[in-house]
Amino acid sequence: MPGAGVPSAESGLTFQLSKNDGSARLAEIHTSHGVIHTPVFMPVGTAASVKSLTTEQLKNLGTRHAAPGTDCEIILNNTYHLMLRPGIDHLERLGGVHKFMSWDRAVLSDSGGYQVFSLAAIRKVREEGVEFRSHLDGSLHFLSPEKSIEIQTRMGVDIAMAFDECPGHGSSHADIERSMELTHRWAKRSLAVRRSPLAVFGIVQGGVFPDLRKRSVEEIAAMDFDGIALGGIAVGESKEEMFDTIRLTAPLLPADKPRYLMGVGTPEDLVNAVDAGIDMFDCVMPTRNARNGSLFTSIGKVAIKNARYVDDEGPLDPDCDCLTCRTVSRAYLRHLFVSGEIAGLVYNTIHNVWFYLDLMRKVRQSIASNSFAAFREAFLLQFAREND
Repeated sequence: MPGAGVPSAESGLTFQLSKNDGSARLAEIHTSHGVIHTPVFMPVGTAASVKSLTTEQLKNLGTRHAAPGTDCEIILNNTYHLMLRPGIDHLERLGGVHKFMSWDRAVLSDSGGYQVFSLAAIRKVREEGVEFRSHLDGSLHFLSPEKSIEIQTRMGVDIAMAFDECPGHGSSHADIERSMELTHRWAKRSLAVRRSPLAVFGIVQGGVFPDLRKRSVEEIAAMDFDGIALGGIAVGESKEEMFDTIRLTAPLLPADKPRYLMGVGTPEDLVNAVDAGIDMFDCVMPTRNARNGSLFTSIGKVAIKNARYVDDEGPLDPDCDCLTCRTVSRAYLRHLFVSGEIAGLVYNTIHNVWFYLDLMRKVRQSIASNSFAAFREAFLLQFAREND
């Protein structure tokens, strides 16, 4: 039931659920670096930078709106990348990630588990942790639950993720089960070394197997985490399998803690996952697509390189209030992109990140007015239109 949040004894993080509209939830997460209004999208700043944007550009994305949560309130940094470059000793010496990137709002850090998963050819997993070689120079490194939490603590982030193993799609039930049980043991070890004021989220695994997902929820929810994430999603399974898993798992998560869906996804995915009860999201899609010239608009995606835009003097999205749509034309954006001009990537990224943040603002407004179901239906119908 909605009500006042209670700060964690370890972290001081507070989650306050204020409203339900069906399964969709409206809430606030209070951290030492400000309030996060949920449902929320977290732009990915892997190496302490959201690609193509300065910190000030990121801060100012939503300043034309007065509604709480319009601004970017939280970003994601990555433990694996920052431990390799610039290195945790260097980063700590410079005051942690907030001071390093001049960011005065909340930061959540990925534990490094997913990146290690992606290095399958150059890693060795054992009970103690994972030995892997750097993708930068081949140097040998080791990450354990204790080491990951130590690094995230020294980074100075607000929310850290427990170290987990993320198995690939297509593994057998037995292999997924073994991996899940290892994640559970690592979760306990991650919590054991938590130090205030760091908040730590646990991660539910279990692949696409309903019995394993249920077991994982039971075990992770029984631990004293500040929030719980769904991991191992969008790792090769079909869209149908992905949402079967989300819809099964999300309602089983504790109602009094934030629910975070890791690494997902398209605008449609976010809206559908909110409908399942998810509060927090991150994905590289808005920034990556921007660099590839694929832009999200209220009437579907625009491939800005297409010749049809060569003389188009209209805004990218007439319904968008971002700096890009207010100040430059589709023709200019196409010119910048096909000319390889860096300004094109900046304009594209400003728009795509704004689009995701503004989508979450509209989602929150619809939940507040008990109209989320109608909003979702209208958005999915409109966004499905082919624009190119």
